[in-house]
Amino acid sequence: MLANWITLSRFPLLLITVLILYHGSPWTRLVGVGLLFLGLMLDTVDGVVARKRGETSLFGSVLDIAADRTYELVLWVCFADLGMIPVAIPLIIIARTTLTDAFRSIGVGQGTTPFAQHRTALGRFLVGSTFMRTGYAVTKVITFCGLALTEALSGIPGTSYVLGVPAMTSGLQVTAWLAVAFCVFRGLPVIVHSLREYWSIPSTAEAAKS
Repeated sequence: MLANWITLSRFPLLLITVLILYHGSPWTRLVGVGLLFLGLMLDTVDGVVARKRGETSLFGSVLDIAADRTYELVLWVCFADLGMIPVAIPLIIIARTTLTDAFRSIGVGQGTTPFAQHRTALGRFLVGSTFMRTGYAVTKVITFCGLALTEALSGIPGTSYVLGVPAMTSGLQVTAWLAVAFCVFRGLPVIVHSLREYWSIPSTAEAAKS
Protein backbone atom coordinates (compact mmCIF):
# COMPACT_ATOMS: atom_id res chain seq x y z
CA MET A 1 0.00 0.00 0.00
CA LEU A 2 1.48 3.30 -1.14
CA ALA A 3 0.25 5.27 1.87
CA ASN A 4 2.03 2.93 4.29
CA TRP A 5 5.27 3.15 2.28
CA ILE A 6 5.08 6.94 2.45
CA THR A 7 4.68 6.69 6.22
CA LEU A 8 7.62 4.30 6.50
CA SER A 9 9.81 6.66 4.45
CA ARG A 10 9.58 9.20 7.27
CA PHE A 11 11.76 7.07 9.57
CA PRO A 12 15.00 7.20 7.51
CA LEU A 13 14.37 10.91 6.88
CA LEU A 14 14.22 11.46 10.63
CA LEU A 15 17.45 9.53 11.18
CA ILE A 16 19.26 11.58 8.53
CA THR A 17 17.87 14.80 10.00
CA VAL A 18 19.09 13.98 13.51
CA LEU A 19 22.55 13.00 12.24
CA ILE A 20 22.79 16.31 10.37
CA LEU A 21 21.53 18.22 13.38
CA TYR A 22 24.29 16.83 15.57
CA HIS A 23 27.16 16.29 13.14
CA GLY A 24 26.53 18.42 10.06
CA SER A 25 28.22 21.70 9.21
CA PRO A 26 26.08 24.85 9.56
CA TRP A 27 25.38 24.85 5.82
CA THR A 28 24.50 21.15 5.88
CA ARG A 29 22.14 21.85 8.76
CA LEU A 30 20.26 24.27 6.51
CA VAL A 31 19.66 21.32 4.17
CA GLY A 32 18.58 19.34 7.22
CA VAL A 33 15.87 21.91 7.89
CA GLY A 34 14.42 21.12 4.47
CA LEU A 35 14.55 17.37 5.14
CA LEU A 36 12.88 17.90 8.50
CA PHE A 37 10.10 19.93 6.90
CA LEU A 38 9.64 17.21 4.24
CA GLY A 39 9.37 14.49 6.88
CA LEU A 40 6.79 16.47 8.83
CA MET A 41 4.74 17.25 5.71
CA LEU A 42 4.64 13.59 4.66
CA ASP A 43 2.36 13.08 7.67
CA THR A 44 -0.30 14.93 5.68
CA VAL A 45 0.58 13.31 2.37
CA ASP A 46 0.17 9.72 3.58
CA GLY A 47 -3.32 10.46 4.89
CA VAL A 48 -4.41 12.12 1.66
CA VAL A 49 -3.04 9.24 -0.41
CA ALA A 50 -4.73 6.66 1.83
CA ARG A 51 -8.13 8.34 1.44
CA LYS A 52 -7.76 8.95 -2.31
CA ARG A 53 -6.72 5.36 -3.02
CA GLY A 54 -9.09 3.76 -0.52
CA GLU A 55 -6.19 2.39 1.50
CA THR A 56 -7.34 3.43 4.97
CA SER A 57 -6.92 0.63 7.50
CA LEU A 58 -6.44 -0.04 11.20
CA PHE A 59 -2.77 -0.88 10.59
CA GLY A 60 -2.25 2.29 8.55
CA SER A 61 -3.83 4.40 11.26
CA VAL A 62 -1.62 2.87 13.97
CA LEU A 63 1.50 3.14 11.77
CA ASP A 64 0.76 6.81 11.11
CA ILE A 65 0.48 7.53 14.83
CA ALA A 66 3.68 5.54 15.49
CA ALA A 67 5.56 7.70 12.97
CA ASP A 68 4.14 10.87 14.52
CA ARG A 69 5.14 9.74 18.00
CA THR A 70 8.65 8.86 16.87
CA TYR A 71 9.13 12.28 15.29
CA GLU A 72 7.73 14.12 18.29
CA LEU A 73 9.64 12.26 20.99
CA VAL A 74 12.96 12.14 19.15
CA LEU A 75 12.88 15.82 18.17
CA TRP A 76 11.73 17.12 21.57
CA VAL A 77 14.48 15.11 23.28
CA CYS A 78 17.12 16.23 20.76
CA PHE A 79 16.30 19.92 21.07
CA ALA A 80 16.26 19.64 24.86
CA ASP A 81 19.62 17.84 24.73
CA LEU A 82 20.97 20.71 22.61
CA GLY A 83 19.79 23.15 25.28
CA MET A 84 17.28 24.88 23.01
CA ILE A 85 14.15 24.09 25.03
CA PRO A 86 13.53 23.25 28.72
CA VAL A 87 13.83 19.57 29.60
CA ALA A 88 10.33 19.84 31.13
CA ILE A 89 8.87 19.87 27.62
CA PRO A 90 10.00 16.39 26.51
CA LEU A 91 9.19 15.02 29.97
CA ILE A 92 5.59 16.26 29.69
CA ILE A 93 5.28 14.99 26.11
CA ILE A 94 6.68 11.57 27.01
CA ALA A 95 4.34 11.17 29.99
CA ARG A 96 1.31 12.24 27.97
CA THR A 97 2.24 10.01 25.02
CA THR A 98 2.88 6.95 27.18
CA LEU A 99 -0.50 7.28 28.89
CA THR A 100 -2.59 7.98 25.79
CA ASP A 101 -1.01 5.30 23.63
CA ALA A 102 -1.31 2.71 26.39
CA PHE A 103 -5.01 3.46 26.85
CA ARG A 104 -5.64 3.66 23.11
CA SER A 105 -4.14 0.19 22.68
CA ILE A 106 -7.18 -1.23 24.49
CA GLY A 107 -9.53 0.06 21.82
CA VAL A 108 -7.15 -0.89 19.02
CA GLY A 109 -7.08 -4.43 20.44
CA GLN A 110 -10.86 -4.45 20.01
CA GLY A 111 -10.55 -3.34 16.38
CA THR A 112 -11.36 0.35 16.85
CA THR A 113 -9.07 2.92 15.23
CA PRO A 114 -7.61 5.50 17.65
CA PHE A 115 -9.61 8.47 16.37
CA ALA A 116 -12.87 6.52 16.44
CA GLN A 117 -12.71 5.85 20.18
CA HIS A 118 -14.39 9.08 21.29
CA ARG A 119 -18.16 9.42 21.59
CA THR A 120 -18.67 12.82 23.20
CA ALA A 121 -18.71 16.00 21.12
CA LEU A 122 -16.03 17.58 23.31
CA GLY A 123 -13.80 14.53 23.07
CA ARG A 124 -14.12 14.40 19.27
CA PHE A 125 -13.36 18.13 19.07
CA LEU A 126 -10.27 18.01 21.26
CA VAL A 127 -8.83 14.89 19.66
CA GLY A 128 -9.94 14.95 16.04
CA SER A 129 -11.25 18.38 15.05
CA THR A 130 -9.56 20.28 12.25
CA PHE A 131 -8.80 23.18 14.60
CA MET A 132 -7.02 21.06 17.22
CA ARG A 133 -5.18 18.83 14.79
CA THR A 134 -4.10 21.73 12.59
CA GLY A 135 -3.15 23.86 15.58
CA TYR A 136 -0.98 21.12 17.00
CA ALA A 137 0.59 20.34 13.62
CA VAL A 138 1.36 23.98 12.84
CA THR A 139 2.92 24.71 16.23
CA LYS A 140 5.06 21.58 15.96
CA VAL A 141 6.26 22.36 12.43
CA ILE A 142 7.07 25.96 13.32
CA THR A 143 8.88 24.92 16.49
CA PHE A 144 10.88 22.00 15.08
CA CYS A 145 11.88 23.67 11.82
CA GLY A 146 12.45 26.99 13.56
CA LEU A 147 14.74 25.47 16.17
CA ALA A 148 16.65 23.54 13.51
CA LEU A 149 17.01 26.75 11.49
CA THR A 150 18.28 28.81 14.41
CA GLU A 151 20.73 26.02 15.28
CA ALA A 152 22.09 26.16 11.71
CA LEU A 153 22.23 29.95 11.53
CA SER A 154 23.92 30.30 14.91
CA GLY A 155 26.88 28.36 13.51
CA ILE A 156 27.38 30.69 10.54
CA PRO A 157 29.64 33.61 11.53
CA GLY A 158 28.00 37.02 11.34
CA THR A 159 24.45 35.81 10.73
CA SER A 160 23.12 35.31 14.25
CA TYR A 161 22.34 38.91 15.23
CA VAL A 162 21.88 40.15 11.65
CA LEU A 163 19.04 37.67 11.09
CA GLY A 164 17.62 38.08 14.58
CA VAL A 165 18.35 34.56 15.77
CA PRO A 166 18.03 35.44 19.50
CA ALA A 167 14.58 36.93 18.91
CA MET A 168 13.59 33.89 16.83
CA THR A 169 14.73 31.59 19.63
CA SER A 170 12.61 33.46 22.18
CA GLY A 171 9.56 33.28 19.93
CA LEU A 172 10.09 29.56 19.40
CA GLN A 173 9.95 29.02 23.16
CA VAL A 174 6.38 30.34 22.98
CA THR A 175 5.39 28.08 20.07
CA ALA A 176 6.99 25.12 21.85
CA TRP A 177 4.81 25.61 24.92
CA LEU A 178 1.76 26.14 22.68
CA ALA A 179 2.51 22.78 21.10
CA VAL A 180 2.70 21.25 24.57
CA ALA A 181 -0.69 22.75 25.46
CA PHE A 182 -2.27 21.33 22.29
CA CYS A 183 -0.67 17.96 23.01
CA VAL A 184 -1.95 17.80 26.60
CA PHE A 185 -5.48 18.96 25.81
CA ARG A 186 -5.75 16.48 22.92
CA GLY A 187 -4.62 13.69 25.23
CA LEU A 188 -7.02 14.36 28.10
CA PRO A 189 -10.14 12.92 26.39
CA VAL A 190 -8.23 9.71 25.65
CA ILE A 191 -7.35 9.24 29.31
CA VAL A 192 -10.80 10.22 30.64
CA HIS A 193 -12.60 8.02 28.10
CA SER A 194 -10.45 5.01 28.95
CA LEU A 195 -10.92 5.42 32.70
CA ARG A 196 -14.69 5.59 32.27
CA GLU A 197 -14.88 2.80 29.69
CA TYR A 198 -12.44 0.20 30.96
CA TRP A 199 -11.91 0.83 34.70
CA SER A 200 -14.32 -1.90 35.86
CA ILE A 201 -13.92 -4.34 32.98
CA PRO A 202 -12.13 -7.53 34.13
CA SER A 203 -9.18 -8.89 32.17
CA THR A 204 -9.73 -11.76 29.73
CA ALA A 205 -8.05 -14.20 32.11
CA GLU A 206 -10.28 -13.13 35.02
CA ALA A 207 -13.38 -13.32 32.84
CA ALA A 208 -12.46 -16.86 31.75
CA LYS A 209 -12.19 -17.99 35.39
CA SER A 210 -15.62 -16.68 36.34
